[in-house]
Amino acid sequence: MYAVIKTGGKQYRVSEGETLKVEKLDADEGASVDFDQVLMVTDGDDVKIGTPVLAGGKVSATVLRHAKDKKVTGIKFKRRHNYKRTLGHRQQFTEVKITGISAG
Repeated sequence: MYAVIKTGGKQYRVSEGETLKVEKLDADEGASVDFDQVLMVTDGDDVKIGTPVLAGGKVSATVLRHAKDKKVTGIKFKRRHNYKRTLGHRQQFTEVKITGISAG
C-alpha cells in the first residue's frame, strides 16, 4: 500500500514505515503530524485518485528530526572583468517516518 501526498509544494510517494525528508514543518521532534493533501492511494488493484485531493484521505507521520541539507553552491562569473562571486545555501528540512495511511 502506498500513497502520493503533497507538502511543501512537492509531491512524494510514501508507504508505511519509510522515512523521508520534507520541507521544514512547524512541529516538535517526536510529535505526530498528519498530511491531509493526499492525491492518490493504492492497495494492490484498488486505486483511489483524488480530484485533486481525496476527501477524507490522511497520512500520519512522526517527526524524527530537523536539520539542514548539504550545501548547494552557485557562482557568478564575468570573464575579463575581475568579477567572481560564490553563493552558498543550506536548505532546512524535517525528517519524518510514515506511520499510517488512510484512504478515507
